[in-house]
Amino acid sequence: MTGEAGTTPRLIDAHGVRLRLFRLDDVADTAVACADPLTQRFISGMPDPYTEETARWWVTEGAPAAWTTGGCAYAIADPATDRLLGGVGLSQVVPYRAQAEIGYWVAPWARGRGVATAAARAMAGHAFAAGTARLELLTHPENTASQRVALAAGFRHEGVRRSASPVRSGGWHDLVAWVRLADDPPGPVARLLPDLPDGRLTDGVVTLRRLGPDDVDAMYRLHTRPEVVASRVPPVPPTRAAIERRCRRAESDWLAGGSADFAVLDAATGAMAGGCALIYGEPATGQAMLGYSLLPEARGRGLATRAAGLLAGWAFGIGLARLWAGTRPENVASQRVLEKVGFRREGLTRGRLPGPDGTRVDSALYGLLATDLPPAD
Repeated sequence: MTGEAGTTPRLIDAHGVRLRLFRLDDVADTAVACADPLTQRFISGMPDPYTEETARWWVTEGAPAAWTTGGCAYAIADPATDRLLGGVGLSQVVPYRAQAEIGYWVAPWARGRGVATAAARAMAGHAFAAGTARLELLTHPENTASQRVALAAGFRHEGVRRSASPVRSGGWHDLVAWVRLADDPPGPVARLLPDLPDGRLTDGVVTLRRLGPDDVDAMYRLHTRPEVVASRVPPVPPTRAAIERRCRRAESDWLAGGSADFAVLDAATGAMAGGCALIYGEPATGQAMLGYSLLPEARGRGLATRAAGLLAGWAFGIGLARLWAGTRPENVASQRVLEKVGFRREGLTRGRLPGPDGTRVDSALYGLLATDLPPAD
């Protein structure tokens, strides 16, 4: 793809989709698909409003222009009916690096059928066959559907490009970078942190589910409690904007393999009881940090011990080798929770954490191996 545009086929049938050139009879479908709120939300460069006139310009001028710069722009079509399902292409071509950026969109009527994954795989296959060595796929941090496509199509998480894309209303937002190399193995990328079975973990008393945008109010109330702030690093209360960002990006961080952030619920009532998290800081050695905190009304009922035990069991079940946790030396209640789960005190790290007013505070270190877990009831 990084060579002459003429080396790129005008028709690709692969992985159950057809990639072909856009045609005038695609105008109406293109207009509807690109005006869709979800498409508009996650592709900030998409014209707004997107009309049939806009779609006609894309079909007659915009898409053909992509080919003149060494990139390409394909319509994704149903092989059986040839109806438009979306669009896929390459841009930002850097011949010297044999690099390009892949992008795609899928019409509302074609979502949930694996169309984007199939198109990304087909596009990548032909790009690599034409000499491309590296493909980048950039997603909005909250576009987790697209991030799942990236993983399924063999792209690996590489990092975050801060403030890399403009927001229509002003300002900038980050982009999550996913990359596939020509010599990467075929097939989906194995995730470090898989999805929860049935979307949750429960013992009938507490339930853990992935943190989400609807949890902002409860998480902000929790993490601005003085006793919770004292255990934060650094011990400063978060802004509401920071909590909202955390909740909105929890699924993305999970997909990237960096952290699994949970809401802790009272299983009987469904009420929020607190939060817990697994920070996968050392995937090379199979080690992660476990943390938790509960709202005042949920304390004293053994819920923290149950939540930490559920999380530890899941972590070892997906292949982690060791968990660790740190507490302030004076936080006896948290240390009791850890010991009930099976953690063993391993030492005291002096001055490990930043404290208030420029001070440093000690941290009591606890570790857990799979063999340390107490027998299930």
